[in-house]
Amino acid sequence: QDGVATASEAARATGLEPALLARMWSSFGLPTGDLDSLSDEDLAAIATSARVLDSGLPLVAALQLARVYGQALSQIADAEVRLIHLYVHEPLMREGVPGLAMAERMESLTRDLLPLSSALMEYLHRRFLSHFVAQDVVGHMEMELDGDVDLGRLRVAICFCDLAGYTRYTEEEGDEQALSYVERFVERVSDSLPEDARVVKTIGDEVMIVGQDLRALTEWAVDFQARFRGRPEPRIGIHHGAALYRDGDYFGREVNLASRVVARARAGEVIVTDAVVAAAGPSERLAFEPIGQVKLKGFDEPRRLCRAAAAEEG
Repeated sequence: QDGVATASEAARATGLEPALLARMWSSFGLPTGDLDSLSDEDLAAIATSARVLDSGLPLVAALQLARVYGQALSQIADAEVRLIHLYVHEPLMREGVPGLAMAERMESLTRDLLPLSSALMEYLHRRFLSHFVAQDVVGHMEMELDGDVDLGRLRVAICFCDLAGYTRYTEEEGDEQALSYVERFVERVSDSLPEDARVVKTIGDEVMIVGQDLRALTEWAVDFQARFRGRPEPRIGIHHGAALYRDGDYFGREVNLASRVVARARAGEVIVTDAVVAAAGPSERLAFEPIGQVKLKGFDEPRRLCRAAAAEEG
């Protein structure tokens, strides 16, 4: 049977300072009240956290990883429960299955699902980790950590892509139809991105994308617009700069600027900043049409923007 330990006992057993143990625990997103009654499984997790710190990983990185793990796995667990409820639990209720029989079927399902889910997550983690390590080895990250970029910042291409007129579309077609359209839109974006680019997050109908290869991302944006069919149409804004990297996300002035650029685009357009034009350099596939100095919301100085399009052949 599980023993019960306090945070002080866990700190002595693992060698972690009590304050650091509590900080790591809360970074995982776990209730601090549980520190007064820790199970053997909790103690094992705390011991693993101590080994991670002992391995030489800086504390700031370890705490960020703890937050990323906690947020991602919390979202996964929430999705598992809600999807089982929607597609298993509710149909059983509508069929009139007795409560005890339904509980037994649900218990059987979760018992069979959990080992499969854990194995799949471990496999996907290894695959994605291998992918990003390979990118780092060939120098994608080193290119960005030059002399003018502060520690904790990465020079990246930042792209925002959303659907022009989506609010009106929702009013006309209804929430479910609009949500289905957004899901297909996000899937098309994710499936077509350059190899080194990834979707960082989605906010409603807006997708935030970050990549290392600015030219490839800009070429993708122009090609995506040319191939897109349907209404409402996407609009895309791209900027290039040093963004603050925290907890698997990107923050700061450069990110805010990119989000303002997309707001100045019309349906079907790709609008980029002068920083994109300068960093992309000459390209046989791209043409940049200046649209002048534009005042962007939240920024004091106007910014020179351009419309990106496919270069004319010949």
